[in-house]
Amino acid sequence: MTIKIGDRFVGPEHAPVIIAEMSGNHNRSLDRALSIVDAAADAGAHVLKLQTYTPDTITLNVRGGNFEISDSGSPWAGKNLHDLYAEAYTPWEWHAPIMARARDRGMQCFSSPFDETAVDFLVGLDVPAFKIASFENNHLPLIRRAAATGKPLIISTGMATIAELDEAVRTARAAGCKDLILLKCTSTYPATPQNSNILTIPHMSALFDCQVGLSDHTMGVGVAVAAVAHGATVVEKHFTLRRADGGIDSAFSLEPEEMNSLVLETERAWQALGAVAYGPTEAEQKSLVFRRSLYVAREIHAGEVFTTENIRIVRPGQGLPPRDFAAVLGRKANRDLSIGTPMSWELIG
Repeated sequence: MTIKIGDRFVGPEHAPVIIAEMSGNHNRSLDRALSIVDAAADAGAHVLKLQTYTPDTITLNVRGGNFEISDSGSPWAGKNLHDLYAEAYTPWEWHAPIMARARDRGMQCFSSPFDETAVDFLVGLDVPAFKIASFENNHLPLIRRAAATGKPLIISTGMATIAELDEAVRTARAAGCKDLILLKCTSTYPATPQNSNILTIPHMSALFDCQVGLSDHTMGVGVAVAAVAHGATVVEKHFTLRRADGGIDSAFSLEPEEMNSLVLETERAWQALGAVAYGPTEAEQKSLVFRRSLYVAREIHAGEVFTTENIRIVRPGQGLPPRDFAAVLGRKANRDLSIGTPMSWELIG
């Protein structure tokens, strides 16, 4: 089940891959974009992800009606779609220098194409994978074009029903996708832990026979850690230098210290999974001595009966186990015993 994206292995046998999503947090500055790459690398992120579109490849330049965001709970409430994407998009001529900086800093870098022309453009940059955003998971022509490249394909599943996901997965595989990762995603900005439903992750993995990760819009790292505990092999989070700087996605983006925490804590969660195991681990062997066992609690003469006064269940653990306490009581010592002697059957007449 292991998938290779560039030089990075993705799968249950490997630590979760952490994707830092730049999105529009460059605030229309290439210098800031490159600083975000550096900060993501310093924080330990494994992948830097972009979004590849222009206002005209994603919407129409129309005012009013459905082209205005009316949801008062949205961070983009009141904005016109074309204006929003004009503010948020990453100029295509920036992609090459951003990707070069990511490679120089030891990270993979790929992007979310939002139409077929973006796929073709990214193929020309030799990206190691494609990511299909949640709002595009019903865009079957886009999925078909990305899958046909033969590169690994990551699809966010926000809002999609099982039937829609089945259609997307079948489309991808029919077009040639061999390496598929789905990302559990809640398409609210920010999302809450209560509507994250990460128990879907193992179910989705079994249903579609593929790896599943998390595209996470919640604040903090708790949901991501829980997702890894349920089998997530990839975690994607929006990333910025400082939320206080503002920007399209800043309100639900991690800052560098938080990204570093995400990298560390998700790897710890993965390391903690281990296997089903009972009994002392190899590391615990030296601690067995601190369990309780039976010891002589006062001087005992040969022939004297063992009682609750002269033997006790105490630490350390070198004597008979506590379960033998009742079997020893009423028996006799076959020799003189000093206080602190660990009990054994050889001492009993």
